[in-house]
Amino acid sequence: MIAAAIGLGLVIGALVGLLGGGGSILAVPALVFVVGQPLPQAVATSLLVVGITAVVALLPRLRAGQIAWRIALVFGAAGAATAFAGAAANRLLPEDVVLALFAALMIAAGVRMLQDKPTTGAACATDHGTVNWRRCLPRTLAGGLVVGFLTGLLGVGGGFLIIPVLVIVLGLPMTTAIGTSLVIVAVNSAAGFAAHAGDAPIDAPITLGFTAAAVVAALIAGRLGSGLDVARLKRWFAWLVFVVAALVLVQVALGLLV
Repeated sequence: MIAAAIGLGLVIGALVGLLGGGGSILAVPALVFVVGQPLPQAVATSLLVVGITAVVALLPRLRAGQIAWRIALVFGAAGAATAFAGAAANRLLPEDVVLALFAALMIAAGVRMLQDKPTTGAACATDHGTVNWRRCLPRTLAGGLVVGFLTGLLGVGGGFLIIPVLVIVLGLPMTTAIGTSLVIVAVNSAAGFAAHAGDAPIDAPITLGFTAAAVVAALIAGRLGSGLDVARLKRWFAWLVFVVAALVLVQVALGLLV
């Protein structure tokens, strides 16, 4: 199981380092169906690992100035507030329902990744290069509230949702959106983990192996990312997400039939 966790950590860390998120969409189903963790433990473990990995993946981007700090902090603060509400909703729902919702979210994320490169908007930009908070603040808060709730509900960092909001709705360049997304993922994951920390004990050996592998992969991917075809990688990842979502739905259906 530790070897499986290390392998999964390498995949998820690489995705976070390359795409600014996305790996967490695989973490929970992988921990449940491959490693064999119960769902509450998998959610807490996923949030811890993804949060730490996002912080590490952020380091190479700090010197490049690829982070919109004020937007990241507003978005993240809004998400932290609703992560606890999402965690409360998670405790009220049967595990099969949570996994089915997770599969639906995976399918939506995969469809989004297969779409053409979006046109950058201009909601937050001004002619002087500053942030237009009159237009930007309501959209930033709305995006943060929705992503934070999903973080608490399903144990995902939300990078696959955050980046489209930052690019299409708020108008950030893609390079800045990836760096900013990593800050938000780290904040949301920390809040989500705090909300779920008492739900189940953390398996220390699996979590350490998972985290160490993810951190190493994120650092390597962050340095090599500029030389890779990210658009092609996203397409491959989208099809992988579809396969995993189908497997999750099959497992849920079999569980209902038993």
